Amino acid sequence: MAILAGTATTFAGAPGLMGLREDLSNEIYMISPETTPFMSNVGRGTADAVLHEWQVDALAPPNLANAQFQGDDISSFTPASVTTRLGNRTQISRKEVIISGTVEAVNKAGRKSEVARQMYKRGRELKIDIESIILSNQAAAVGAVATAPKAASVLAFIKTNVSHVGTNPVGDGSNARTDGTPRAFTEAMLKTTMASVYTNSGEDLDVLMVPPAQKAVVSGFTGGAQKQVDVTTAKVVSTVDIYVGDFFTVNVVPNRWMRSRDALLLNYDYWSVDWLRPIKQQELAKTGDADKRLLLGEWTLVAKNEAANGLIADLS
Repeated sequence: MAILAGTATTFAGAPGLMGLREDLSNEIYMISPETTPFMSNVGRGTADAVLHEWQVDALAPPNLANAQFQGDDISSFTPASVTTRLGNRTQISRKEVIISGTVEAVNKAGRKSEVARQMYKRGRELKIDIESIILSNQAAAVGAVATAPKAASVLAFIKTNVSHVGTNPVGDGSNARTDGTPRAFTEAMLKTTMASVYTNSGEDLDVLMVPPAQKAVVSGFTGGAQKQVDVTTAKVVSTVDIYVGDFFTVNVVPNRWMRSRDALLLNYDYWSVDWLRPIKQQELAKTGDADKRLLLGEWTLVAKNEAANGLIADLS
C-alpha cells in the first residue's frame, strides 16, 4: 500500500495538514504522597511565646523499707517533689508563590487560577515539611538575626525507653541524638523496648510507627502466630498491621517521612504540635506585574512526657 502524492496527512512536513488543535486533557494527575500520620494524630495546641514551656512530673520509686513503728511520731518529712520544666523553640516554616499577571489571565487547561493551584500544592508541601522535621534528628535552636530558630524534634526528647547503639540526648530538646552503627531490627528489640515503656509509664501505647523499609521487617516478625493462607480466595496474608505484645497491643503504622533507621513506639496523647501562628495565606505587596502569595506558620513540638514513648534506634 502507498499514499498517493499530494494526500494531506497529520504528519509533519508538506503537504501535512496545518492548524491542528491540541488535544490536552483538562485533568492534572498528581499521585505524590501527602499523608502525615504523626501530625494527623497528635494533639494541637497554642503557643504564646517563641519559647513554649510545660512541666513534667513523676512518682517516687517504690520504698521497700517503708515499715513503721506502732505509735511512731513524725519528726521529719519527705521534701515536696518539684516539677521539671521543659520547653521548645518555635520554628517558622513557609512556602511562597509568584505568578505573572499574564499566566493568571490566559486560558489554562486543568485549572482556572494558577495562583490557587500553586497555593493548594504548597499547602500540602508545607505540611509534609513539618512532619519530616518533627521526625528528624534536630535539636532546638534559639536563632539569631541571621540564623533561623528551630524546634526540637521527637528524637531530641526520647531518652528513657530506647534500644540503641549511639548516645541518647539529654531529653530536654537541647541536643540531638548521636547515631550509632546500624544493626538489623529484631523482634527482641521491640519486646525489650515495650517492656521498658511498661516499667516506666502508667500509660498505654498507640502505635509502632516505622519507615517503609522497617515495616517490611516488622511483617516478618512471627511472635506466637503463623502466617495465613486463605485457600478460598487464594490470598496470602504476609503482613503485620497489629502487634500484640506482652504489655501492649499497637497498630503498626508506616510513615514515609521518617528516617529509615528509626522505629517509634508512640502514645499520641503525650505529643502535640502547638502553634504561635497557625498556617495562613497572605497576599504580599504588589510591586510589578505579578501576584505574590506567602503561606506561613510558626509552630513547635511539645513532648508532654517522653517516658510514655519508646524508640528503637540505629536500624540498618
